[in-house]
Amino acid sequence: MQDWIEHRRGIDGERLGWMRPEGEGFVVIDLLGRARTKALDWLDAETFLEELGIGYLADKYEVLLENGSWQRVRIIEVSTSRISLKQEDWGDMSAPPVYYRANFPLDEAQLRPVQ
Repeated sequence: MQDWIEHRRGIDGERLGWMRPEGEGFVVIDLLGRARTKALDWLDAETFLEELGIGYLADKYEVLLENGSWQRVRIIEVSTSRISLKQEDWGDMSAPPVYYRANFPLDEAQLRPVQ
């Protein structure tokens, strides 16, 4: 992660991800720490991150629990130290909040998009 180059959106400075040098190019890394491309040239990597945006953070996900079952969650915070998740409660204000944590970069065996 030390060689990753942060990329921020020009309009508002929002971090969109990173570009990791690889050979003559750069691999795009999203905010969850997942490689999203093969090695691209600099401009193509920047363009990919700009088009990717951050909307995928609002997608539906499942986290693998210690008992081997999958629990539906929403991402509530992402940083380079942790990924915070909240059990999906479908907006039920009376439901007690249940939180989970995933490591950064994301272990894709621990968190997966809901199909």
